[in-house]
Amino acid sequence: MKAAAVIVAVLLSGCALLRPDAGESKQVRDIVGNTVSAARATPQEQHRRLAHAQQMFAAVPDDENRVRLAALLATLPPPWRDDVRAAGLLEPLAARSPDGPVAELAGLLAASVAERHRLARELRAAASRVEAAERRVEAAERRVEASEQRVEAAQRREEAAAERAGTLQRQVDALKAIERGILEREERRRKQQR
Repeated sequence: MKAAAVIVAVLLSGCALLRPDAGESKQVRDIVGNTVSAARATPQEQHRRLAHAQQMFAAVPDDENRVRLAALLATLPPPWRDDVRAAGLLEPLAARSPDGPVAELAGLLAASVAERHRLARELRAAASRVEAAERRVEAAERRVEASEQRVEAAQRREEAAAERAGTLQRQVDALKAIERGILEREERRRKQQR
């Protein structure tokens, strides 16, 4: 029995020599599995797993624990997500050429975080452009409203002027009628005096 265990151990170590990144592949599978599981967990469980990953990284700040923590920080939903901290953890690994599965995963996560930052910047820029356009529309609406008010005021002035002109015309007509009446009376008097 002990001999069989020794033989299995020797065979496994021999396999590890033939595939040196086999241990890292298992680490990556564990990291990805843990991250997916945490993303699907309850908020309390997410917090617990994030705290555990932080403790592991504080105790042993190796590449595996670094990527494990960064993966959680980059994947979990708010309030646990911290892209800035995840990018800071991933930068050293992503900067060097990928020399194994863990470094490749770090590069992938770093690219994902960078893309999310780029999209967030574009979204903020688009929102800013929309707000500026809305302000321009509001200003144009205020100008249109002011123009409509000026047109209404001009129409009121025109109506008032037409009304005054009508009043003056009636007064002129009344004065002409009075003048005709006076002239007719004077003409009758002259005719009577002759």
